[in-house]
Amino acid sequence: MKLNEIRDNKGARKGRKILGRGIGSGLGKTSGRGGKGQTARSGVALNGFEGGQTPIYRRLPKRGFNNIFRLDYQEINLGKLQWAIDEKRVDASKPIDAKTLVAAGILRREFDGLRVLGDGGDDFKAKVQLIAHGATKSAIAAVEKAGGKIEIVETKREKVEADKAKKRERQAKRKAKEAKKGGGKAA
Repeated sequence: MKLNEIRDNKGARKGRKILGRGIGSGLGKTSGRGGKGQTARSGVALNGFEGGQTPIYRRLPKRGFNNIFRLDYQEINLGKLQWAIDEKRVDASKPIDAKTLVAAGILRREFDGLRVLGDGGDDFKAKVQLIAHGATKSAIAAVEKAGGKIEIVETKREKVEADKAKKRERQAKRKAKEAKKGGGKAA
């Protein structure tokens, strides 16, 4: 047998129907596209069009709420973290945060922060210092039991809220100061 003699089994690949080859073929003239009109033309994408009747996406009511300010956290289970440490992908002697896990290829991207979950906490034995934006009670307990520590840092939203509160405080002080000065001149 030579390379040029290799063939599929007979009937393994079904040929495509050839269109527009006479009346006898069953797909002649209009090539199975019917008469004239929009769908007889090429390049027509009528996605969701239901022949003029109200489409299903308009018949069904809207439900729920999409919070545009929602923060997406990257989550990691203690079992996966233990596996990464055992595989020498992550150095347990250094602090571990989202950037470290992304660099090690454990997570694909950071998103808005890291949350540590307790799944696999029974087998967790590494003494690590984790820096995360959140952690479950079971995860904190398992890490502390192994002799490690989880440091919870503030989220982006908390940081923004704190900055806004400081700004309001400064504005209130400025207004009070101006009112005091203004009151002194009038007297």
